[in-house]
Amino acid sequence: MTEAVRIRRIADADWPGIVELESRAYAPLGLSEGREALESRADASPGTCFALDLGEQLAGYLLALPYPESAYPELNGPERGPSPASRNLHLHDIVVAEHLRHRGLARHLLRHLMATARAHAYEQISLVAVGGSETFWSGRGFAAHPGPPPAGYGPTAVYMSRTTGPSTTRTTRPVTVPAQEPEKWADAGAPRA
Repeated sequence: MTEAVRIRRIADADWPGIVELESRAYAPLGLSEGREALESRADASPGTCFALDLGEQLAGYLLALPYPESAYPELNGPERGPSPASRNLHLHDIVVAEHLRHRGLARHLLRHLMATARAHAYEQISLVAVGGSETFWSGRGFAAHPGPPPAGYGPTAVYMSRTTGPSTTRTTRPVTVPAQEPEKWADAGAPRA
């Protein structure tokens, strides 16, 4: 049995589900932000923040917003003002529901983000890897930056980035995913990306 996967912009009705997904992924790491902060990140750049549906259910989300290179959102509050102009798109959160991981859903979100970044002329994507996830992100083409851990993200956090590569005209289409398709790499949830 297969269910349709759809990536779309975040709607107001998604927020209770997004807050629950975020809390389950990041509260154990002491990094949960709460609804106001999450909504402020999406409001800062709605065209680069997405909900992921599997069939009729919210299966995950991604929040990305422009930030200068080597900068990142503070976790202790909402965004202050509009996003700064930048050629760097910061991947702040990518979460897939625990029971739906290992099916390639995070891969769909990341591919969609890369296509969106290229279409909007972003030159690179950055993130803060947390919970020991830098190896995972290295496998996705991200490179660690030297220096101390990003403030507020925990002692093992690592700032990472990668280029978006050449621009393409490829678009993301709805796909179907078999209900038990094994994932070749772990879906995100631990990285505070």
